[in-house]
Amino acid sequence: MSKQTYSFCFCFHRRFRLPVSEVPPEIRTLFDRYSDEHGVMTASHLRSFLVDVQKEESATEEETQVIIDGHKHLSIFHRRGLNLESFFNFLFRHNNNPPLSPSLGVHQDMSSPLSHYFIYTGHNSYLTGNQLSSDCSDVPIINALQKGVRVIELDIWPNASKDDVDVLHGRTLTSPVALIKCLRSIKQYAFVASEYPVVITLEDHLTPDLQAKVAE
Repeated sequence: MSKQTYSFCFCFHRRFRLPVSEVPPEIRTLFDRYSDEHGVMTASHLRSFLVDVQKEESATEEETQVIIDGHKHLSIFHRRGLNLESFFNFLFRHNNNPPLSPSLGVHQDMSSPLSHYFIYTGHNSYLTGNQLSSDCSDVPIINALQKGVRVIELDIWPNASKDDVDVLHGRTLTSPVALIKCLRSIKQYAFVASEYPVVITLEDHLTPDLQAKVAE
């Protein structure tokens, strides 16, 4: 839990606890380095951070002031700079970190091994809603692949007659979808949004004979 100082009536200060315990230590250290003794990162401090850490050599104080003015702070008296929470929000806001940006395209070096990259990953990719009672379907898988997701997770279980394989969230009220339907949709849509590999992770709850059937 962090403490921030705010002014009252321009004449005295009071420190309040803020719910920013989720801020990583590395971010907190950077903020401490590039802020003043009152816990405020001014336009000048923010420019120094952008130049020194982010290597944005062309950043100006006018631009960093625009960034500061664009943030809503917990106190109107804090508009002269960012506090820890608003600095953290600035770093991780959507327009600074688009997961996929068609306008940018792929601009990184993509010649390294797969293990060198962060991968856009789905979880319970087959669920249409909540994990307890929603339907299982290939439609969410298709939607994920169309958005560029590169990791699809499937939980595979024996079907009701124990002679084939379904995808479902086990031991819940979710309705199953056939594994083969999911695999066909993955094959059809895998490279619609991206040419890069698709990883299929299987949470396997099958008997050996059904595992052999899946392997076929």
